[in-house]
Amino acid sequence: MSVANASGPRQSHEIGEQSIGSYLIDRLQDYGIKDCFGIPGDYVLTFYSQLQQSPIRMIGCTREDCAGFAADAYARIHGMGAVCVTYCVGGLSVANSIAGAYAEKSPVVLLTGSPGLNERVNNPLLHHKVRDFRTQLDVFEKLCIAATELNDPMTAFSEIDRVLDACYRFKRPVYIDIPRDMVNVVPPVARAYRRPDHAEDQFALSEAVQEASERISRAQRPIIIAGVEIHRFGLSEQVIALAEQTQIPIASTILGKSVVRETHPLFIGLYEGAMGKSEVTQYVEESDCVLLLGTFMTDINLGIYTAKLDVKNCIYATSEQLQISYHHFPQVSLKHFLDELILSNPKRTQRSIPNDLHVKAPVPPQPISEADDRKGLQVSRIIAHLNTRLDSKSIVIADIGDSLFAATELVIHDSTDFISPAYYTSMGFSVPAALGACVARPDDRVVVICGDGAFQMTGQEISTLVRNGYSPIIIVLDNHGYGTERMLQKGDWAYNEIHTWNYHLLPSVYGGGKGYLVRSEAEFCQAIDAAWNDRTQLHLIHAKLAEGDASNTLTRLAERLGQRIE
Repeated sequence: MSVANASGPRQSHEIGEQSIGSYLIDRLQDYGIKDCFGIPGDYVLTFYSQLQQSPIRMIGCTREDCAGFAADAYARIHGMGAVCVTYCVGGLSVANSIAGAYAEKSPVVLLTGSPGLNERVNNPLLHHKVRDFRTQLDVFEKLCIAATELNDPMTAFSEIDRVLDACYRFKRPVYIDIPRDMVNVVPPVARAYRRPDHAEDQFALSEAVQEASERISRAQRPIIIAGVEIHRFGLSEQVIALAEQTQIPIASTILGKSVVRETHPLFIGLYEGAMGKSEVTQYVEESDCVLLLGTFMTDINLGIYTAKLDVKNCIYATSEQLQISYHHFPQVSLKHFLDELILSNPKRTQRSIPNDLHVKAPVPPQPISEADDRKGLQVSRIIAHLNTRLDSKSIVIADIGDSLFAATELVIHDSTDFISPAYYTSMGFSVPAALGACVARPDDRVVVICGDGAFQMTGQEISTLVRNGYSPIIIVLDNHGYGTERMLQKGDWAYNEIHTWNYHLLPSVYGGGKGYLVRSEAEFCQAIDAAWNDRTQLHLIHAKLAEGDASNTLTRLAERLGQRIE
């Protein structure tokens, strides 16, 4: 599935006699934003009312950070997202969500109201204020690619255009603060925004393409490692075109999972260093030409720095830099590099893919005996059964911890159908993210895999899902605590324990949905069957795991990372 607005926002209309608030709303729609998440508050009520009366649908959430996570997931699927909150108590509450969007390049527009300019005379002690009136702006200037306070009617329109353009171009969050007495102001003159000239270096582009093409043509064992930027910048089709043209196999990183469909015959799996499957790791690390395309070189992506990639064999191309071996090429965009590399028509490789690396259609796992089933439910078996149900109309959202690591075994059938904060790793992302996914793609089957610790942080967003009539399947992996931390730090540490809830009873609290308590594989199969066949309501499966259970991926990660903690 392509990223919305990949070719850019639609042409802006004539400004006319518009207020600052109405112009901002029109420009949000120009970028394809149809929905906005948030919570109202007095400093943003005037603008919030304008949003409510506009074609943009307002979706109220239970907490500001949940609204931010929902907007983040919506942006990953839809192209850009928006969240609207009030001053400081709302803005600072959503800061963590915006930080995660920045870290993982998710284009979210944070809209916030603030005290009116006339209210700020003589620096009064207004409610929600912290230190001075710039505090919130100062915070978000550190967390966003661009930020502005619309405090001057003469520049308000051009500032809106500048900030939204930065969100679209850089795929990172931006901040727009509109003081409440500026919302209805009609500027006497509107200054047009002129995008800065970022002309590419054509000589650098030409030389980089020539060198890359020659290296690919000479290579005997090339590999493409596709990263998350391929999705963010809408370049999945180019990567597939390059791979098919040259017959180069494709791997992806854990953060980039599903940037290309995992059923493609050239796809070999996730590359995670020593933390991943040994056969994939060996195949990648034996390569004599590694095309790292849109890949973040993070510790998780690199298997806690166990990846063994020789820089002299690497072509490293992202939105921020292009490096071939030890050669750096400035001012070359990732898109133009890929486009020109395809046009250069590198020589086809003869590298074969071993049978054990071909991604096969998932099949139901072999039944286990009743005696083994009584030993408890294993997360690996949950994933195996879930794997047989996914198709091109499924979206999987994994929280962090073993929810993410176990989910790496899933086969995703279309691009952008797997969502997880796999770099920033903020617990509590998944349930509110399910709201964003349901809003962005209401006809798809949304499945959430969430640990009990993460669920206790933000699970109340089920209320918003029920209120709006969405029907995701939420699987809560209950191991009565923080399972990843237990694996990383051996010993009986009480701080890794949490209070056990009756999660399956929560739908009755929220006034909608159906809950299931499962303690065995047989019970899980019955529950997932019932849930999958019912699209009329939300389903929450409370999966009590066997004591000490963990996925193979988490076990390998703990062996590596645990050495750094003890």
